Amino acid sequence: MPSAHRSTLDLAARLGVHADRCRVVATRELSPSLREIALHGDPRLVGEPGRDVMVRVSDAERSTRRRYSVRWADASTHRFGLWVSVAHEGPGASWARQAVVGQPVDVVGPRGKIGLAANASWHLFVGDLTALAAAYRLAESIQVPGRALFVLEIADDADAVTAAFDPGLGVTGIFVDRRDRAPSDPTGLISALTAVELPPGDGHAYVFAEAGVSRAVRAALATRGLSAEAVSHKAYWRAGRHNADNGEPERD
Repeated sequence: MPSAHRSTLDLAARLGVHADRCRVVATRELSPSLREIALHGDPRLVGEPGRDVMVRVSDAERSTRRRYSVRWADASTHRFGLWVSVAHEGPGASWARQAVVGQPVDVVGPRGKIGLAANASWHLFVGDLTALAAAYRLAESIQVPGRALFVLEIADDADAVTAAFDPGLGVTGIFVDRRDRAPSDPTGLISALTAVELPPGDGHAYVFAEAGVSRAVRAALATRGLSAEAVSHKAYWRAGRHNADNGEPERD
């Protein structure tokens, strides 16, 4: 297969990471709003749990990049999987809906700074549908015995996609029904966080959500006694705006 586009190679060089022209090897519908894209490419792209990759996608007018957390990786086969939300209109969602086996795609990675807090006695994952890939992969890396708690908001019951974990891991999962609230309305997640019982000991929270929701959730976690250092967060998107060409939400 030809090498990655020159812009992809230049970007990876500037960032000090890896680039490869990957190939779609499988796709599957996980739910009405979530699609898995399995890629074959350089295993160095993947990084540790919590990291993401930049994917070069194109529409009729131009090319741009979108960032997706890696859901799973198999270094022995050089394959890794992305869980992509297709519940909206945008270049990334269009790419995921239309991806077919054999299709090439430029990928840069690993990106991101969030990893598992190794010394925490429990781990709380909070977010919307876009959080599932990072949350599940991070939770799978928790050493047992350990605790993983999930508070995740979905708009459709069919989007309550779960994962299988080590039987020695204590797991509590709450799917919050968004009902008729806007995706940028944090009240559902805040209500669930107020009600959930946090385990004893020093825990760590991970928040992956819309930018405004992320801020509100972090404030709610502070009222539950979690310091800023005990919360890792990443705004995946911003209501009313397309992400920038680097895959990040536009800044205020």
